[in-house]
Amino acid sequence: QVQLVESGGGLVQAGGSLRVSCAASGRTFSTLALAWFRQAPGLEREFVAAITRSGASGGYADSVRGRFTISRDNAKNTVNLQMNSLKPEDTAVYYCAARAGVVVTGRRDYDYWGQGTQVTVSS
Repeated sequence: QVQLVESGGGLVQAGGSLRVSCAASGRTFSTLALAWFRQAPGLEREFVAAITRSGASGGYADSVRGRFTISRDNAKNTVNLQMNSLKPEDTAVYYCAARAGVVVTGRRDYDYWGQGTQVTVSS
């Protein structure tokens, strides 16, 4: 089992920056591929970014590429999402997800999920 706890969400103005983090426990962190997803009201949960076990990029959604950066710290068992140039359409609950093995971008391929953290971008 893997436990994931997100933190760092909040309210920010359009054009601003925010960093959300996820702390993992319960399994050797370096064996996990990690990702961020988000879900806005009335919409399906969508892929945002992923990172491999070794810290290489596992890809970004087109809507965030160039603005968001995913990173991980295997010594601290954390994965972060740095979000810059935020837009109102980035408003959503952001979820951290983990799976053993290779990184993928499909929501249904992740076995472990955090409880989510709200990010709200005002115009």
